[in-house]
Amino acid sequence: MRVLLMAYGSRGDVEPMVALAVSLRALGAEVQVCAPPDFAELLETVDLPLVPIGRPLRPVVKAVVTGTAPTAAEGLAQRTAALLASAYDAVAAAAEGCDAVVATGLIPAAAAARSVAEQLGIPYVSVAYYPASLPSPHHPPLAWPGRPVPPEVTDNRVLWELNTESLNALFGEAINTHRASIGLPPVDNVRDHVLTDRPLLAADPALCPWLEPADLDVVQTGAWIRPDERPLTAELEAFLNEGTPPVYVGFGSIPVRDAQGVTRAAIEAVRAQGRRVLLSRGWADLEPADDKDDCFAVGEVNQQALFRRVAAVVHHGGAGTTTTAARAGAPQVVVPQMADQPYWAGRVAELGIGAAHDGPTLTAESLSTALKAALTPETRARAAAVAATIRTDGATAAARLVLDRVGR
Repeated sequence: MRVLLMAYGSRGDVEPMVALAVSLRALGAEVQVCAPPDFAELLETVDLPLVPIGRPLRPVVKAVVTGTAPTAAEGLAQRTAALLASAYDAVAAAAEGCDAVVATGLIPAAAAARSVAEQLGIPYVSVAYYPASLPSPHHPPLAWPGRPVPPEVTDNRVLWELNTESLNALFGEAINTHRASIGLPPVDNVRDHVLTDRPLLAADPALCPWLEPADLDVVQTGAWIRPDERPLTAELEAFLNEGTPPVYVGFGSIPVRDAQGVTRAAIEAVRAQGRRVLLSRGWADLEPADDKDDCFAVGEVNQQALFRRVAAVVHHGGAGTTTTAARAGAPQVVVPQMADQPYWAGRVAELGIGAAHDGPTLTAESLSTALKAALTPETRARAAAVAATIRTDGATAAARLVLDRVGR
């Protein structure tokens, strides 16, 4: 049996698919992966060749975050068409001989993956990493830039109807034009076409439960986590052992505006709480602002091992980082930048396992206030209690579900 996995997005979109790939192989399946070329090295760590989709994503994300990219309305049709074409070409080439397609990420790329599955007559499985990306009467949809909703509308079902209209307006013409060019009929609801009526929810029930009753037949598997056995470097071990546990600060594969200013503010805030600083460079390119020995910078690192040894984790609020910190029992401060990150910030605060920073722009004062709340003994105790409830078998459960759908 052979399964194609497609993830078009940041590290947080691709990493869970790597976990699923490892679990599928353990159950005897062959795996192909399509993703942005930025993640070729990540796939190499598990001996999976990458079929790249388009150009590197990092410069695109940086341009969006720093405000140098075109606005959402400028050239959207052309950008959507280009992503559809590149995703379709990659998936079509990789899907030869496959028995199923599993997809997540930006809507045009996922729509292209579903088109390939339709043409081949094989199952297509949609994946979400957090509940708020799926229609439900229990929560509203995320707002799309340039598509505001009337402030007086508060009914979630109405908001999801407006979301349908927005996604059709943003992507419908490009998707149906592409489908016509490859001999497929048009779709009248882009979102539901991409998500299907039975998506997988790769998120932990303790962190973010899917509430019933709901319109979709959602299967929540738990988060897809690949065990990381890599040792920490000798230099990092030395830093950790030289003093009290530091505060980790990193934004993963999310660039930030004014990286130098953010770094200075973060270091000042951590020092104000009497703590040492551990900076993760990431796509934000964070670097120490001075040469004091209470600050250390790392690149790619085993977060599963590291987060068990820090006082707190300051991060952007991606699903993967939030879950990894929660599994480690590390108090968190989430500084949300975009997309699903405000959702995760809210969940961290609601669960009492950390603090949600008010908005994406931090100052030394605002981060120090949030850190003070996260570093209390009560927050650490609550984080430890939640850590004990988090599932670790999500990827294996999902792999079995995928293979079961193929078998049927």
